[in-house]
Amino acid sequence: MEVGKKKMLLKSLITKVIKGLPLFLAPNGGARGTRRVSYLSDIVEEENERTTKVPEDVKEGHFAVVAMHGEETKRFVVELDYLTDHAFLKLLEQAREEYGFQQKGALAVPCTPEELQKIIENRRVDMPLLN
Repeated sequence: MEVGKKKMLLKSLITKVIKGLPLFLAPNGGARGTRRVSYLSDIVEEENERTTKVPEDVKEGHFAVVAMHGEETKRFVVELDYLTDHAFLKLLEQAREEYGFQQKGALAVPCTPEELQKIIENRRVDMPLLN
């Protein structure tokens, strides 16, 4: 390969690298206009931390649910066993129809907080006591 073509290929490669570099740059948080390089592995790790962090009040075997009806909302933490409860499953079907599967964080269900509280209380009454 002749020297001229090698220079053009090298220049093309450098141009592509420079154009792609902003994808791996992040604000430094320091002086305005300064930037630091972030490695892709760091970005993926930070994203995983954000998506897998569970609030402290959600204990193992539980999940967060938000009852939403207009402006009225209330957050509940319920046991995984509710995923087999007929009334709760109806709420999940309504949530799927209304919100789809793109929810992040706490599961939102379309009912008043009082309705969800009633489902939770009825389930507790119906469950046999374990001794």
